Amino acid sequence: MAKAKKKLTPLRVLGRILAGLLALILLAALVLVALPLTEGVDKAPVEGSADWMAALPDETPLGRIVLPGTHDSATQYVQLAFFSKCQGLSIGRQLEAGYRYLDIRLGTDEGAEAFKLMHGFTNCKTSALRSDALYLDAVLADCYAFLAAHPTETVLFAVKYEHGDLPVAEVQRMLAAAIFEHPELWLLTDSLPALGEARGKLVLLRRWADEAGLGAAAGVPLLWADQKGHEDVGPDAAEEPQPGYTLWVQDRFEYGTADKWAAFTRGMEKAAGRADGDAAIHFLSTKGTAAYGHPYKYAKALNPQLMAMPELDGWIVVDFASARLAEHIYGMNFAV
Repeated sequence: MAKAKKKLTPLRVLGRILAGLLALILLAALVLVALPLTEGVDKAPVEGSADWMAALPDETPLGRIVLPGTHDSATQYVQLAFFSKCQGLSIGRQLEAGYRYLDIRLGTDEGAEAFKLMHGFTNCKTSALRSDALYLDAVLADCYAFLAAHPTETVLFAVKYEHGDLPVAEVQRMLAAAIFEHPELWLLTDSLPALGEARGKLVLLRRWADEAGLGAAAGVPLLWADQKGHEDVGPDAAEEPQPGYTLWVQDRFEYGTADKWAAFTRGMEKAAGRADGDAAIHFLSTKGTAAYGHPYKYAKALNPQLMAMPELDGWIVVDFASARLAEHIYGMNFAV
């Protein structure tokens, strides 16, 4: 005799709904929090990586150095890490590993008097399991400590106002106040210098117009039109005239793996003939074609291809940076 089915009472239905919601929450937590904790990089150091610029002549233009950089440099720990995490090393560790271009994204809360580091609308944090925001003063402290220990090096500090409602002129004034706490550690100029002038200092690169009218103290302009859009796979490096020099830049951050690699390599070829006073930035970073992508997936595929390239040129900006990857990039300056 078949057993009679238990009747689904409203209480049982509610229980099943709640159980399903709990399962979804646990799955989301696994994807957004736990999984990114496993997505690290090779943290092994490379001998000499902290002082590699010492071997370059002082007269070398910064725009002619094959220079490793990191994209969204402060995102080792970040909210919604599955979508927002782009690095597995702290900024201090990145500098020790040989990276000399930092992509600094600043944000402010309403009424705030200090900058925090952000990726889009997500806060960068001081650790994986805490909610404490990472602030600019902590990042600068790491940079100052590194340069004090390695005075032959320089750090290109590329700053963008990522999130907030402050006018650009106010952003500039707030940043200037932070800089002038240690002005001796900054090179403030509106043109790209030679390496000798920049040794032991941070070089300010700005992703905004000089609306505060600071002149040379505003930093080197680093302006380009947004390059998102995976539907148009034709473009590679764009030629962007700046006051005083020309910038070649490829920042196609919504491409899939194959299209991104094609844009990266074609962009490098296109910018190879630039003048000594010009610069070229080649981003290997991408989030893919989805509205909210997973940067680690693409870095895991693209970084090994970069390691296999026999020739590189310009400033190479990567996700999930490692010391071995930096060595491969800056080693191009010394290739015979």
